[in-house]
Amino acid sequence: MTANNLLNELIELNNDRIAGFEKVLADIDDENIDLKEVFQEFATQSRRFSQELTAVVAARAGEPETGNSAAGSLHRAWIDVKSLFGGSDRASILSEAERGEDTIKKAYSSVLEQGRLDGEALQVVSTQSTAINRAHDTIKALRDMAKQ
Repeated sequence: MTANNLLNELIELNNDRIAGFEKVLADIDDENIDLKEVFQEFATQSRRFSQELTAVVAARAGEPETGNSAAGSLHRAWIDVKSLFGGSDRASILSEAERGEDTIKKAYSSVLEQGRLDGEALQVVSTQSTAINRAHDTIKALRDMAKQ
């Protein structure tokens, strides 16, 4: 897989992450209003990441991805079904958010481990990976507190 293909996968996953957080933001009730700020921050983060990655792909004479992945669409559909059956308590919301964060965290790690990036691409992905790991840890900590 080429470096541009790897970067495009990360763009798709960031687009999925935006859509996932926006879906949850639309469904959060007043009881969990404090989560809106956290989820909004992470949706904004992925918008910025997607833009940064798009610029890197374009600078490498590639065709940047603009859509979402099939897996992300399936994940959002599962969130929709889950919300219909009462999975909207704080722990459920955060568990589902952590699943999404696990996915993007693993993808960034995999891209870095493949060693196909260099220069600006490597720098951007490394910096974003660090931020994704922090976001994951934030969601996990909130989930752990909700389960107590």
